[in-house]
Amino acid sequence: MPEFTSAPLLLALVAVLAYLLGSIPFGLVITRALGLGDLRKIGSGNIGATNVLRTGNKPAALATLLLDAGKGGIAVLLARALVGPDAAQVAGMFAFLGHLYPVWLGFKGGKGVATFLGILLALAWPAGLAACATWAVTAALTRISSLSALVAAALSPVWLVIFGYPQMAALAALLAALVFWRHSANIARLRAGTEPRIGKK
Repeated sequence: MPEFTSAPLLLALVAVLAYLLGSIPFGLVITRALGLGDLRKIGSGNIGATNVLRTGNKPAALATLLLDAGKGGIAVLLARALVGPDAAQVAGMFAFLGHLYPVWLGFKGGKGVATFLGILLALAWPAGLAACATWAVTAALTRISSLSALVAAALSPVWLVIFGYPQMAALAALLAALVFWRHSANIARLRAGTEPRIGKK
């Protein structure tokens, strides 16, 4: 766990701003701007990059991936630069919650995978790269996005400890638990063998 040394009111302000940044539903904004329809009525109904890919528009999916990751990473980097390392972890947590439960969409958001990876890259880039590589290898072997996300999330605290960031492992474990919670329907389909593969509309 981080040592909280910053003023509580300052950390509360960081939390609010990070949450609002994390709440921006880039997948929904991009698909609407491109005339691809309401993303919540396409495929799984999720607002993330994997579901954007189901529209058949790969550039839109890539943009969603980068922006969803970027909002988590930017929240962490700004909080660290302007306040301190304790604020960086607070920002990461609340940016992630913003993506999962955005105020703009009635608190019905995405599953947080890209945002999670962006936060991890900003907090501890070696562990973040390892988590991204974990996702990529699992995806290449299985072609199942949800399984790749679950494996990457589960191993993220391990990567943090291995690369010398044990003080961030508790946050990663909490975020990973939320990733698993948001993927409960996917886990059920994985067990049933009915989970769709990457690229399937």
